[in-house]
Amino acid sequence: MDIQEILHKATEAAAADIFLVAGLPVTFKCDGKQERMPGDFLRPDGIRGLVEQIYTLSGRERTNLDRGLDDDFSFAISQLGRFRVNVFRQRGSLAAVIRVIKFGLPDPEKLGIPESVLSLADNKKGLVLITGSAGTGKSTTLACMIDRINKKRDCHIITMEDPIEYIHRHDRAIVTQREISIDTPGYLDSLRSALRESPDVILLGEMRDYDTISAAITAAETGVLLLSTLHTSSAANTINRIVDVFPAGQQAQIRGQLAQLIKGVVCQQLVMTKEEGLVPVFEVMKSTPAIQNMIREGKYHQLESTIQSAGDGMVTMDASLIELVQQGKITKETALSSSNNYEFMKKRMGVIR
Repeated sequence: MDIQEILHKATEAAAADIFLVAGLPVTFKCDGKQERMPGDFLRPDGIRGLVEQIYTLSGRERTNLDRGLDDDFSFAISQLGRFRVNVFRQRGSLAAVIRVIKFGLPDPEKLGIPESVLSLADNKKGLVLITGSAGTGKSTTLACMIDRINKKRDCHIITMEDPIEYIHRHDRAIVTQREISIDTPGYLDSLRSALRESPDVILLGEMRDYDTISAAITAAETGVLLLSTLHTSSAANTINRIVDVFPAGQQAQIRGQLAQLIKGVVCQQLVMTKEEGLVPVFEVMKSTPAIQNMIREGKYHQLESTIQSAGDGMVTMDASLIELVQQGKITKETALSSSNNYEFMKKRMGVIR
């Protein structure tokens, strides 16, 4: 089986990921479950051949791989789709995980992304953060938000992605998409450059360290709308994570800046439904005077209760899970295992029939 045949089969199976790992057959991830393809177990030499085909197909140099580094890149096949590839080494042999991305942009209604999330893209300035663990659909949510802006505003959108997943065509907006390590050395260089490129909206793929977080805050203060991601599980953890990367002497200042800049924090995860599919679950926090005061004063532990009582589209992760249980979409056990506050959820599950 060559790589093009594998990619075609994965697309037909609506797979989200393809795993090429020695000691297993080609494995697809569909609706959160592994499906191992018929055929022999992959051997190191077989994977090496498949990886060579990937590089040939994508037209990419093996520079990083030949230097002993992992390699992360994307490519497209006409009339099939886009593919995000990570090539790495494990137990002395090559391995690869390929994310399958269909052509076209995702439909937020079909995916279950609520208006309370999408409407955060209507802000003209400030900071909007989409958070969650890897593989929970953060890039997809951001793509829907960028598409919304593209259709509604005359503006310049600059994205910095590692790698580019969804391709945005110019609509009302000009959309400039930069891929890390191909179009620009890194997030920090790209972000600094973007401020000289007349941006109105900046998508920063990830706020991953002190330098990028600091630069992102500085960029948001210039009056642009900056969208980005973190690997955090709640709004309170998100604010705490950002503040905590700064030295203690700067944290009060950063809290004050965030109180003014944050327009919304969306935390998301994917959970298994009773029909064994996947459904997204969201926590949504929006900026209000009460939220701003709590951020400014460092009272992160009060954010969840304020979100719970505020209305206006705001909802906690646990409240979203409870709603799915009440709708009969997920089990109580799934809600418990996915909750941020296990004891609270356990009590609530006890009163739901």
